[in-house]
Amino acid sequence: MSLQQAIPLGGKGMDGVIKLALLAVGGQGGGVLTGWIEAVARANGYVCQATSVAGVAQRTGATVYYVEMAPAGPRAPVFSLMPAAGDVDIMVTAEMMEAGRSIMRGFVTPDRTTLITSTHRALAVSEKMVPGDGIASSDEVIAAAEVAARRFIAADFDALAIAQGSVISASLFGALAGAEVLPFPREAFEAAIKSGGKGAEASLRAFAAGFAAAQGPVTMPVVAVAQKMAPVGSARLVAAWQSLVDRAGRMPEAVAEMAVLGLRKVVEFQDLAYGAGYLERVEAVLSRDRAPFELTRQAAKYVANAMAYDDVIRVADLKTRAGRAERIALEMGAKAGNVVQLTEFLHPRAEEIVGLFPARLGAKLEASPIWMARLDRWFNKGRRMRTDSLRAYLMLYVLGGMKRRRLGSLRHAHEVAHLEAWLAVALGYLPANYDLAVEVIRCRRLVKGYSDTHARGLSKFDRVLDGIALVAGRADAADWARRLREAALMDEEGKALDGALATVRSFA
Repeated sequence: MSLQQAIPLGGKGMDGVIKLALLAVGGQGGGVLTGWIEAVARANGYVCQATSVAGVAQRTGATVYYVEMAPAGPRAPVFSLMPAAGDVDIMVTAEMMEAGRSIMRGFVTPDRTTLITSTHRALAVSEKMVPGDGIASSDEVIAAAEVAARRFIAADFDALAIAQGSVISASLFGALAGAEVLPFPREAFEAAIKSGGKGAEASLRAFAAGFAAAQGPVTMPVVAVAQKMAPVGSARLVAAWQSLVDRAGRMPEAVAEMAVLGLRKVVEFQDLAYGAGYLERVEAVLSRDRAPFELTRQAAKYVANAMAYDDVIRVADLKTRAGRAERIALEMGAKAGNVVQLTEFLHPRAEEIVGLFPARLGAKLEASPIWMARLDRWFNKGRRMRTDSLRAYLMLYVLGGMKRRRLGSLRHAHEVAHLEAWLAVALGYLPANYDLAVEVIRCRRLVKGYSDTHARGLSKFDRVLDGIALVAGRADAADWARRLREAALMDEEGKALDGALATVRSFA
C-alpha cells in the first residue's frame, strides 16, 4: 500500500460544492458506490446530484460517475453534469490504469484533488493483444499520481473486498470514509450500506478493510484462490520432490530460485521423473557456464516453458481441475444459490489431433495429405461445450487424464526435437559470444500458446534464428538478436520482424 499524507482537503471547491468523480468498469459496482455516496450526503443535510456517462464495452473505456453535493440552504445550488479538468476535489478509480487515465484527462490536480485508487489490474484488450508483454507499467502511474495529486491513497482494494466476500465498491467506499475528505462520520457511511439490506454484512466487512487501508499501513490479505499450496501426496512422493528441490537449491544462488520455480512447473505439467529430466538439462547448461551464470538462469526459465508446452491434454486438464468452477464463480461475484453456467470454446486443428497419436503412427498420418485433410474436416470447427454439464465435463476430464500417454505422443516428440535443436544453437554460439548465446536462449519466449498462436510463434522463432545466423560473426550480434526478438513481439502479423530482417539482409 502507498499512502501519502498531505494537508487535508478543505472539503469544498471554490464555489462551495464538493465535486467527486469515479471511474469504474462493468462488474466493479460503480453504480452501487455512487448510490451509497448520494445516500450518505442526503441523510446528512446535503443536496446532491449524480450523473454517469457509460464507457465503451470490453475495457476500451470506463463509465464516468460524477457526484456534486452542497449543504442544503435557501437557494438550490446549480450542479454540473460532468467533471471538468482541474475542477475535481475527490477522484476515485477502481483500477490502477483508470487512475492514470484520470490524470491524463486533467481530473487530478496538485492544488485540490485527493486520488483514491485500487492498485490491482484488469488488463485492457490492447494489453492482451500484444504478442509479448504488453502490460502497462503500474509503477509509472504511481509515480505520476504522487506528483499530480494533492493526496494519494492506493491499496489493492479488490483483494481486500474479495477476502471479505464482497466486491470492490464496498472497500472503495470504506477508503472514501477513511480518507476523511467528506464531512460525514464513519457511522453515516455504514448506515448507507445497512439501508441496502441484501449483502450488507459482507459489504460492511469490506468497508472496514478499506477504511483501515486509507487510515494507515495494513497487511494485505492473500486471496485463498491465489495461494500456492505445498505439495501433497504419499511420504515417498513428497520425499522425492524434496530431493529434487534440494538438487536445484545446490545450484549457484543466481540460478537456484529460477530452477526451483521451473522444477515446480514441469513436475506439475507431468511428473517427478520429468522434473528430473528438466534439472539434467539445466545442469548441462550450467556445466558450460561461468559467473554470474546469466546463461543458466535464462535457461532455467525458458527450458521449463519449453517442457511445459500447451497441448490438448494440458488444456483439457486445466479446464477440469478442482476449484476452477469455484474460482470462476468467485471472480463473477456469484452468491450462494446462484446457478453458474460455464461454456468452453474449443477449436482444435488437425495438427492438435494427430499430435495426440503415438509418435510413429502420428508421423505417418501427418505425412499423409489425405488423412490430414480428413482430420481437419472432422475436427477443425468451433465447438462450444458446457463444462457445467456432466457429459462435456467427463469428455474433457478423460482427455486431461491422458497425461501418462503424453511422452509417447507425436507432439511430445516434436517438442523435444525443437528443444534440443534450440539449445544446440544457443550453446554453439557460447565459445565465441557469450551474450549472443544468452539472447538465443531468451528467444524461446516467442513460442507460446496453443493451436494457431503456437504455430505463429514457432514461425517467428525460426525466422529470428535465421536472422541471427546472418549476423553471428559481428561484434554487435547479441544486440541485433535482441532487436530481432523485440521486433517479433511487436505485432501479431510479424510486420515489424519483416522490416528488421530486411535491414539485417541489407548489410549481412
